[in-house]
Amino acid sequence: MSLAPDITEQLARARADLRMGVPVVVTGVAPALVIAAETLSPQRLADILALDGDPVLAITARRAETLKARVYDGDLARIALPKNATLDWVQSIADPADDLRTPMKGPFACLRSGDAALHRTALLLAKTARLLPAVVVLEMPDAVEFGRAHALTQIDLARTSAELSIRSPLHPVVQARLPVEVSEAGKLHIFRPENGGEEHYAMEIGRPDRSKPVLARLHSACFTGDVMGSLKCDCGPQLRSALLQMGTEGQGVLLYLSQEGRGIGLANKMRAYSLQDQGFDTVEANHRLGFEDDERDFRLGSDILKSMGFSTVRLLTNNPRKVEMMQASGIKVAERVPLRVGENVHNAGYLAIKAAKSGHLL
Repeated sequence: MSLAPDITEQLARARADLRMGVPVVVTGVAPALVIAAETLSPQRLADILALDGDPVLAITARRAETLKARVYDGDLARIALPKNATLDWVQSIADPADDLRTPMKGPFACLRSGDAALHRTALLLAKTARLLPAVVVLEMPDAVEFGRAHALTQIDLARTSAELSIRSPLHPVVQARLPVEVSEAGKLHIFRPENGGEEHYAMEIGRPDRSKPVLARLHSACFTGDVMGSLKCDCGPQLRSALLQMGTEGQGVLLYLSQEGRGIGLANKMRAYSLQDQGFDTVEANHRLGFEDDERDFRLGSDILKSMGFSTVRLLTNNPRKVEMMQASGIKVAERVPLRVGENVHNAGYLAIKAAKSGHLL
């Protein structure tokens, strides 16, 4: 018998530590200290620079492209951290907020040799913690002993890489009747991932026949649009229109997935909004932050639908990628139902970019 945490639980601890600005130890061929650039403190930076070894700042290729930093590792760049590096310098590399004010942040000494697997995994861990994808990495032969002495969370590189490559299983937690404006016959289902991540929800309207295609909507959480009524996107109108159509038909399932800001989290979404105020479009803003166009995983929706007993949907969406991912993950899409609502003077450019760069059918 063992009460020790498994790799899934260890990663949940590691994410929490990174969000708090605490380093974690990644063990493997070259054990190392890893700390998120976003939550790094002046004292911890000084402590890391005082240790033996050569710390590097790992950033994604998307962020490196903006900074004109050399990318030798395909999807990331490893920048040697100068011994006189300041916190402001490190965080200006991670965060593009002041790029227009101080565009020339180099020259950078980017590493060409050595294995970048550890840095790649550390960046993905930062992403899943909803932090900016930029991490300080210090390889240390005695990192394991150092971590034990300082009570740091330790995770194994190979097991971490394998765990992060799969989506966490979802388990139903509870369901209860929930009358809503569009239908008094509503029921809310709660699903919780094993990895300690955010819960996802399914709003079932009426009593859909599981043997027939169900009217369904994959809706990513949008606090600004769904709750605050933001005019910068069309999310709120799409949510309400989808529920209204389900209420009119007397049946349907709305999947509310906790993937705010195309999967980068609300804080990073607001950073993207700030960059949009500087003149960048939504895709350019994501790239400058170090993210891809869209970091969401719509397979979560298929997992929930299967758990609820559905195999075929009439999908309310303008996004062909959602249709493709549903089909690829075992949910048949009998029909794509357009959902063209919510355009206004504030989001016309945003919608045009979604059509031009993300292939939305608007």
